[in-house]
Formats: sequence, structure tokens, C-alpha cells
Amino acid sequence: MDGYEKLEKIGEGTYGKVYKARDKRTGRLVALKKTRLEMEDEGVPSTALREVSLLQMLSHSIYIVRLLCVESVDENGKPQLYLVFEYLDSDLKKYIDSHGRGSSNPIPAKTIQSFMYQLLKGVAHCHGHGVMHRDLKPQNLLVDKEKGLLKIADLGLGRAFTVPLKSYTHEIVTLWYRAPEVLLGASHYSTSVDMWSVGCIFAELSRKTPLFPGDSELQQLLHIFRLLGTPSEQSWPGVNKLRDWHEYPQWQPQNLSRAVPDMGPDALDLLSRMLMFDPAKRVSAKAALHHPFFDDLDKSQF
Repeated sequence: MDGYEKLEKIGEGTYGKVYKARDKRTGRLVALKKTRLEMEDEGVPSTALREVSLLQMLSHSIYIVRLLCVESVDENGKPQLYLVFEYLDSDLKKYIDSHGRGSSNPIPAKTIQSFMYQLLKGVAHCHGHGVMHRDLKPQNLLVDKEKGLLKIADLGLGRAFTVPLKSYTHEIVTLWYRAPEVLLGASHYSTSVDMWSVGCIFAELSRKTPLFPGDSELQQLLHIFRLLGTPSEQSWPGVNKLRDWHEYPQWQPQNLSRAVPDMGPDALDLLSRMLMFDPAKRVSAKAALHHPFFDDLDKSQF
């Protein structure tokens, strides 16, 4: 790691410490992710190697944070794996927060449209390679404000390392973007869990506050049911067979526009397709890219 100058610790991600650093050879800024790997006698676990090669393949997309290289280092006689990513100085949460609370200073409609298109391009790229992200949220979407680019980060370590419920620093990992089938303990779920998260992020770009800010799994579900109605076997076949299903209070679905008053009809239609209870009915990333919401977007720039 002598080739890198660590400048500051920029976070403790779910999988380990993250540093902002400078590559001494090129002068470019990078993000160094130190992974917490349980090393095997033979060295790096094969699951980790598979994940890394997957990350390298996925990062050929401009909408996914680029993995530049992987460094294996001996620290105190123990092998450590560092992933070296391109560095971006902001994320979508900071971007939304910079617009303040309340209805003044909304995020421009064109920006929301562009960010959503890029997010869906990145998600479609992952899903096209059979990879679920499973933890999409504004903090995991990095923003290059100068170029107006949005890139997905913290990707692909999900299967080798399983998404923990508590982060590295023991704070609870946010449930605000988590799909209802995951909250209800489904043992099998698919790429549609990411589309639920994308819907929550879409609403948040419009509202500038989270759509479902629950502070426990139960509260999270109640937030969702209050807006979308309590699901039933009719609206979501199989829901009452899920591990954590209980009898919940019966709410009727509300009009989505009450929660996101600034969204136009096309945006609301796309949002409603992302927030379908039945995962099988949720719109795919690939299909969402062709939704009328994006009709007047200049797609040549993507």
C-alpha cells in the first residue's frame, strides 16, 4: 500500500473502513476499502475472489463505481484485502440534504429524471448479470456534481459477506429502502427487491425526505401499509405464508400523490409500478427505462 497516501477516513461501511487516498503514481484520488475478511489458510477466500471478479466485470458500466484494482497486503502477519475504487466526493443523500427541507428549493425535475434514468441503467446492468444489490439507498449512490453523473456503490459484496443487520460501527442499517418481502422474512427473493428501493429513492428525490422512515421492522411495515394499504392474498398471493406475517391493522390504499405532491402523472405511474407489493408484478429496471416518464429525456447523453 506504499503506492497510496491515506488522506482521511471517510467512513466505516458495512464491510469495513473506507479511506480517501491519493495514488502516488498518478496523483488521482481513490477510495480505499479495507475489507474485513476471515482469511483462510490458503489465503483469500474463494467467495471473495468471485465477488471481486464480479465487481470488476460490473464496473465496466459508467453508472457503477469503478473498481480500479485490488491490493492484498500483509498487516501484522495477517493478509488484508484492499479494494481500490474511483473517488467521488458526494452522494445522493448529501445532494438531497443540500436542497434543504420543505417545498422551497426543490430538486429540478430534469435532474430527478436524469438521476433516475442513470440509476435504472446501473440497476439494469447489475440485474442483467444476475447480481442483486440488496442495499440501495441514497448514501450508496455517489454523485459527480460537475458531470451530473450518478453511480451505484457498495455493490456486490452482498453474497460473499451477507448483508449484516448492524453496520461495522454497530449502528442499525437503515430499513427505509427495504422491500416488504424482506421485512416479512421471505426466504427467497429476487432482483425486484432493488426495484422497491429504487421507488423509495425516486419518491425521496421529489419530497426531499424519506418516504417510509421506520425505526424498526414493524414500524417500517406499518409506514408502508398506511400509504399503500394492508396487503392481502388478493393483492399479493402468498403474503400470509411469509415467516413474519401477522394480522396487521387494515388500511385502505391512499392516493400516492398525497405523499409526493410534486410528481406529475407519468412519474406517479412509474412510482406505483415500483412500489407494487407483489414482487412478481413490480416493474423491472429494463422495462422502467422505456416508461413514458423518460420520453422527453435526451437519451443520447447516456
